[in-house]
Amino acid sequence: MRRMLPGIAGIAALALALAACGGEDSSNESDTPAAGGDADPSSLEAELTWWDTSDPTNEAPTFEKLISQFNETYPNVTINYQSVPFGEAQNKFKTAAEAGSGAPDILRAEVAWVPEFAASGYLYALDGTPVLDGNFLETPLSSNVYDGKTYGVPQVTDTLGLMYNKQLFEKAGIAEAPTTWAEVADAAKALKEQAGVEGLYINNGGYFLLPFIYGEGGDMVNVDDQAIAVNSPENSAGIKTAQDLVKSGAAVKPDANDSYGTMMTLFKEGKVGMIINGPWEVAGIDSDPKFGGFDNLGVAPVPAGSASAGSPVGGHNYVVYSGMDESKADAALAFIEFMSSPESQAFVADELGLLPGNADAYEQVADNERITAWQPALDVSVARPWIPEGGLFFGPLDEMATKVLIQGSEVQQALDETADKYKSDVVPDYSLQ
Repeated sequence: MRRMLPGIAGIAALALALAACGGEDSSNESDTPAAGGDADPSSLEAELTWWDTSDPTNEAPTFEKLISQFNETYPNVTINYQSVPFGEAQNKFKTAAEAGSGAPDILRAEVAWVPEFAASGYLYALDGTPVLDGNFLETPLSSNVYDGKTYGVPQVTDTLGLMYNKQLFEKAGIAEAPTTWAEVADAAKALKEQAGVEGLYINNGGYFLLPFIYGEGGDMVNVDDQAIAVNSPENSAGIKTAQDLVKSGAAVKPDANDSYGTMMTLFKEGKVGMIINGPWEVAGIDSDPKFGGFDNLGVAPVPAGSASAGSPVGGHNYVVYSGMDESKADAALAFIEFMSSPESQAFVADELGLLPGNADAYEQVADNERITAWQPALDVSVARPWIPEGGLFFGPLDEMATKVLIQGSEVQQALDETADKYKSDVVPDYSLQ
């Protein structure tokens, strides 16, 4: 189903109240862009540059459709749409913002970028603006909060879940999705014995091991205590569970050269029954002729450890560059409010299968099984530590994952090495446990 969006009624033009967060190299207060009285959509004039970091082939056309719909209500606001490769956007934005030239007015930022950019003074806070009146999911919205202020709103959210092949489950006599890692091991044994396929594939990326960490009540750092927690006993127990699944044969030993690609190929070809992955892969799985369509895809929350089930929050946010010309304040607010509205996010969900960050959008996609299938997984999602260094956690965590899942290294030693790298390279002011 494709949605056409209703026009937004005139947005109350407030002062952006956009006070940039202070960092070491920036002042604690920025000039507040002044905005006049009530804004008439037909008379609002501005030119905004938006860097969209979504997939240029499969996703970008949908966002360009939204721009056209926005312009039906705001005909004199020009959106200079620029597709920027995701892998380049973080450093490209930082370079432009630091130089004071070439940064976009609005950016689609990965969730971990927001506290980093806010701490450097590169973003405006949106507190007091109508943009934050939206009914956003609490955990995705939390990725935009830094030092007591809110610097963006969710564009899309995502998480990890247990994805499984229903036909293979039926062949193996598995009636329901596993809810614990012990049940995963049992299901993997049945898949091998009854269906003749591998049980589980765990990608050897640190992000994909977070459900094992959260399942034991662990985390990467303790922000309140400013302590490094990645080598905690809880984390060691969780990572040991993942390693034991591989060593026992319940999980496939990840491919050292292309773990993620191998995982997706084996799953789509029906050679492995279960994977841990996210909603961004649903469209590709659905369209693969070897898999059997969406009707053959099962989605469940990540299995629980001894403490609970928990999966990381991912996704992207809309943020505003603090160097934006203040005369664009009303237009920037209008554009972000439109793009983050329930109607817009429901439109994106229907077109692309991406999960809305606006809670009200779910009422409008209640008949979209590609979306509703993920709601139980979202219910157990966990906010990552939203600190400026959060984007740097995963390099050392990836190295650890490779060591324990592929090389079979001792778990505690690998985590201790990760903690040492956190101390030297990521959060040097945090204490080691």
